[in-house]
Amino acid sequence: MSIRNRKVLAFVMAGGEGSRLHPLTSDRCKPAVPFNGKHRVVDFVLSNLINSEIFSIYLLVQYKSQSLIEHVRTAWTMPRFGPDHFVTVVPPQMRNGPEWFQGTADAVYQNIHLIESFQPDIVAVFGADHIYRMDVRQMIDFHRRTGADVSVATLPVRLEHCDQFGVVEVDADLRVTDFKEKPRSTPSMPGREGFALASMGNYIFNAEVLLEALNRAHATGESDFGKHILPQMVGSHRLLAYDFATNVIPGIAPYEEPGYWRDVGTIDAYFDAHFDTLGTTPKFRMTNRQWPIYASHDPSESAQIENGVIHRSVVGSGCIVDGARLDHAMLRRAVTVHRDVHLQHCIVMERSVLGRGAMVRRAIIDTDNDIPPGERIGFDPETDRRRFHVTASGIVVVPSGYFSRQRAPAFAPLGKQPGGVLEGLELAPALPAAPLRTPPAAPPAKTYLTKGMST
Repeated sequence: MSIRNRKVLAFVMAGGEGSRLHPLTSDRCKPAVPFNGKHRVVDFVLSNLINSEIFSIYLLVQYKSQSLIEHVRTAWTMPRFGPDHFVTVVPPQMRNGPEWFQGTADAVYQNIHLIESFQPDIVAVFGADHIYRMDVRQMIDFHRRTGADVSVATLPVRLEHCDQFGVVEVDADLRVTDFKEKPRSTPSMPGREGFALASMGNYIFNAEVLLEALNRAHATGESDFGKHILPQMVGSHRLLAYDFATNVIPGIAPYEEPGYWRDVGTIDAYFDAHFDTLGTTPKFRMTNRQWPIYASHDPSESAQIENGVIHRSVVGSGCIVDGARLDHAMLRRAVTVHRDVHLQHCIVMERSVLGRGAMVRRAIIDTDNDIPPGERIGFDPETDRRRFHVTASGIVVVPSGYFSRQRAPAFAPLGKQPGGVLEGLELAPALPAAPLRTPPAAPPAKTYLTKGMST
């Protein structure tokens, strides 16, 4: 499938403040929040667009955007094969007054000159806050085939969950008849009893329709697509709902969840989505060579695992693990885990160190934390709430740099430890290991071959 006979311009709405993800968004915007071993949330929408042969992308940023700008600069530099191949970050230009973006539609309106100068046939307006794979070409093909002015990407959700989403009501031909924001009740979608269509916040516009709608909305002081522009267009334009469940992605394994899509706008949703990617049969497999999710270039050395017990975990590049127990743990880059540490259902971000004997359970450790030896996190809710942010479900979030780097213990000498375990299988000893970064005080320990680990 190709869209080369149509000129497509994409706007990615990456200005979200992400207040429900605090404190992970204390120093970064929501699309810049790390995800899995080496990605950021914004990498999913950008990968989907690039894989769909949409190479002209403006990323509209606003709140605490420096981390995102640096990530795009290092990870998303497009080869200059043609003048229309770019991923360009666009902050508020204030061309029409001293105002930041007031909403999704206002963000595009403030950059309407980019549409006018590019002269596209189709404009894609996509969010940057979701974990999913999508072939956008299939949505554009639906848009053209049905003669739509606007197509709204939708996802079937159970009726009892509709109060968590903006819901799109449709007729039998999937023409939009109404928009409802988080309704308490709504009728079932045609042909699928017990389900309704939730808006994913991804839209395809005919360019001339979008320009007209933006100018009209600006004149009346309206600023948002979902709240203002699209509901008003229901009676005057042809709006169609694209069913995301029909989107086919190559390389999806039989055990993966069909139509996987997660809004990671809360700590709990963000935490749970990480563990959907773990194991040999995950709900969402990060390594799909036919539809890759691209990440920034990683100059770090390979991870080094001296020994320990490791079960269904991801160990990022540059990590050192010595005699620790990892159970459903996700270590991003350059994390050091000392002897006798026990991590259970944890996410540990870059450059953090866990001192000997520390125990952490159901927690997110943000970047640059040196957890002291013997520290306990996730075991005493009252103590955790006095120090950290704790969700209603009990997930603890340790902010970036909370534990000062001066408190880092010296790396413990490496001795002989029991063999590692991965997915419940005892690992056979291999050749003696070379010393790690700090020479061991004891004779070199044995390393253990691992199978199926993500590094």
